[in-house]
Amino acid sequence: MQLEVVLGDITEQQVDAVVNAANSSLLGGAGVDGAIHRRGGPEILADCRRLRAEAYQNGLPAGQAVATTAGLLPATWVIHTVGPVYSEREDRSAILRSCYRESLRVAGELGARSIAFPLISAGAYRWPVRHALEIAIGELRAAGRQGGLGAARLVLWQPQTLALAQDVLAADAGPAPGTA
Repeated sequence: MQLEVVLGDITEQQVDAVVNAANSSLLGGAGVDGAIHRRGGPEILADCRRLRAEAYQNGLPAGQAVATTAGLLPATWVIHTVGPVYSEREDRSAILRSCYRESLRVAGELGARSIAFPLISAGAYRWPVRHALEIAIGELRAAGRQGGLGAARLVLWQPQTLALAQDVLAADAGPAPGTA
């Protein structure tokens, strides 16, 4: 799987599936969630309401993922996942990792060949950006080694986050072959 890290707007990504950093209600919110619902139109909300009525009456638990139509977005599906709120007292990184794994699992079940992710939990849920990047890049690289999807894109909103992501990518790659 090809991993790409870009500066951009998640709602403009031309991929098979766009991941929404949703809240557990699945009914829209602020940040990425609000942008996806606004730009995608009422079809996304209608699908989310159906999911709430049928399978997720208490909301989507953190770390899980579910798909809906993409409505007016230039994608086929939106995969909604609920990231954990950051806590200094409790390590919730396994839940954040699960957001990426579960989203990739759902994408595979849908037959998606390309997927775009926002940086889950790094906004309103206050996850430290560098750590969120390390988790995202680590999970996407691990999935890439297993095959399946053709391309994964991490879409970042701010230039300073992109610069930090490039540092994480370089550090994660380790030394070049033949160097110590």
